[in-house]
Amino acid sequence: GLPLIRDTIFRIYSMTKPITSVAVLILVERGQLLLSDPVSKHLPELAGMKVLRTPSSPLGDVVPARREMTIRDLLTHTSGLASSMPGVGTPTAIEQAYAKADLRGSQTSLAPEAWIRGLAQVPLVHQPGTKFLYGVSTDVLGHLVAVVSGMPFETFLAREIFEPLGMVDTGFHVPAAKLDRFAANYGPGPDGKLALVDSPQTSRYAKPPSFPSGAGGLVSTIDDYLRFCEMLRRQGELDGRRILSRKSIELMTLNHLTAEERDVPMLTGWFPGQGFGLGFSVVEALAPGGTLGSVGQYGWGGAAGTYFWVDPEEDLIAILMVQLYPPGGIPLIPEFKNGVYQAIVD
Repeated sequence: GLPLIRDTIFRIYSMTKPITSVAVLILVERGQLLLSDPVSKHLPELAGMKVLRTPSSPLGDVVPARREMTIRDLLTHTSGLASSMPGVGTPTAIEQAYAKADLRGSQTSLAPEAWIRGLAQVPLVHQPGTKFLYGVSTDVLGHLVAVVSGMPFETFLAREIFEPLGMVDTGFHVPAAKLDRFAANYGPGPDGKLALVDSPQTSRYAKPPSFPSGAGGLVSTIDDYLRFCEMLRRQGELDGRRILSRKSIELMTLNHLTAEERDVPMLTGWFPGQGFGLGFSVVEALAPGGTLGSVGQYGWGGAAGTYFWVDPEEDLIAILMVQLYPPGGIPLIPEFKNGVYQAIVD
């Protein structure tokens, strides 16, 4: 019943992933990581992973991984790691195993160290480097950042990204003093009307999580996320504070997937004409998507209907903040895209 205000705080879910990816590239630039590093070099728990013989095989029918997953595989969702989310290509048996072992990223009650040990016990769905599979890869990256930097993941993000960019309302929970600005989250009710699915006062976001999810744990505001996007648009710098080099932004926003890796229903169905870079989807062809836009624009969305993109050709940033979970069946994003681009007048 409260109106939206300029500094309303939103659950941004998977719009956390680009922020985590920037954190990883900060460590790459400092020489603490290489994209080609085996993940097990830094997280030995993930050495010697097993892989399902086929994606439909039972959990016990496994073969050795032909190679170790790399940090680049995590950034491009080609690690073979899966998800508990339905509809993204994860076999049901893996979804159930993740749920049973409490491995569901932003929803887990486990501490990061226990979570990574549990994750190592569940087989990969695909051989590393062979197929895009949207899942917990970015949660592994968050833990990786903590281990390599020697500080808690949430501390690294605050020191290296949020504070330099002036993102004053972005974090893994909403402090009590800000709960009056925290949006309610809604979902489709049985009568076709909106139903409250997460109240600000009783939300799990009202207290710090045991697991700061690099894949989907952050809350933020329109203006905070705009400052993050403005840093990307300006090739890694904002207001005199450089977060990444221009060359890192260039690498992150290229498509890194082969035709075989990207031939999965999630990309061909939800993001036609798009590839995937290091934390972002990247538009390579406009016609398959059927919406206005530009080749080269990059961005990502969140589970409650949030979405953003940066368009280098038009020098444009667009951000949509919604709190509707799940948002399926409501074409807000394509309508928003068309509305933004039709307004351009040369």
